[in-house]
Amino acid sequence: MKNKIVTFGEVLLRLSKFGRKRLFQPGEFIENFGGSEANVAVSLSTLGDNVQYISRLPDNLLGKSIQMTLRNYNVNTDSMIWGGDRLGSYYFEEAAAMRNSSVVYDRNDSSFYTIKPGMIDWEKAFSDAAIYHFSGISCAISRDSLDATWESVKKAKAAGIPISFDVNYRKNLWKFGSDAQDVLQIFAEKADIIFGDQGEYEVISGMPAIPFKALDANYEIERDEYQAYFDKVQEMYPKCKIFVMAIRNQIASTHHTLTGMLYIQGKLYTTRIYDISPIVDPMGVGDAFIAAYLHAYQHWNDDPQRCLDFALTASSLKNTIPGDFNLNTEEEIELVMNSNGPIKFDVE
Repeated sequence: MKNKIVTFGEVLLRLSKFGRKRLFQPGEFIENFGGSEANVAVSLSTLGDNVQYISRLPDNLLGKSIQMTLRNYNVNTDSMIWGGDRLGSYYFEEAAAMRNSSVVYDRNDSSFYTIKPGMIDWEKAFSDAAIYHFSGISCAISRDSLDATWESVKKAKAAGIPISFDVNYRKNLWKFGSDAQDVLQIFAEKADIIFGDQGEYEVISGMPAIPFKALDANYEIERDEYQAYFDKVQEMYPKCKIFVMAIRNQIASTHHTLTGMLYIQGKLYTTRIYDISPIVDPMGVGDAFIAAYLHAYQHWNDDPQRCLDFALTASSLKNTIPGDFNLNTEEEIELVMNSNGPIKFDVE
């Protein structure tokens, strides 16, 4: 039985200051490797899945360090390719109180920025693949990375591999002339599973997001509104089988409420709300949600409610872990998932 999940995207070096300092304040940087699809891959591997990650890295010590890091988490990197002059990076200024977080990207002319169609042996990479996962970030970095991503989707479709697409809209990345909404809608048309938050579904549907104003775990979701919303999204993307939405209200920089939605064949599934305060590190929370859902789908796809519950719990727990990777096991996630009643995470 095929069980391999293939992911494709750019690995980045994340740099941020200790103690929530601003980027222009003197002091040492904290370094982490990350990137949406790499985060998904590590989370899947931590959950025990067979996962292969594909990217293009510079053939230097930094690139080798990333490969070693991924292999340390049992991620298959056999289809990794090498080339280009530099690793992409970003500088992350953490939020504090009423000050929002901010990001400065430094990824122009990176190894992934200059990737081109034909560089990756997709037939080899997709051997025994059960799911192919990528995100809209890979479409946004450069025209070349967009073309290479489109090539991967065509190869996956030709091989009959289900496609998992994370819309992952990043406004600041779309600088090479293509219209983000048009491109992301084209990719969504090819997907079997679509992931996104409220704003990202707005990008691919053109419909305003439904407000989520939960201040605690007792908030009541407007089920009828979401049912009607996803009914319309399904009409727009009739070939997609599964729609998954992660929903967050950022009450303060260190206090979030989270929930999620799952829509399959006209039926809407909802789940509990997690109230998390204080947030240790919010990076990779959406990627943890995606990885946990794909894991659950591989194992319990006859139980959509369990799949959604598991995904949301994993995403909530990621807020307690520094860095981009969610390192919670299936057992740890299920322990929290199976607890009764509303949950407030008081992270110490």
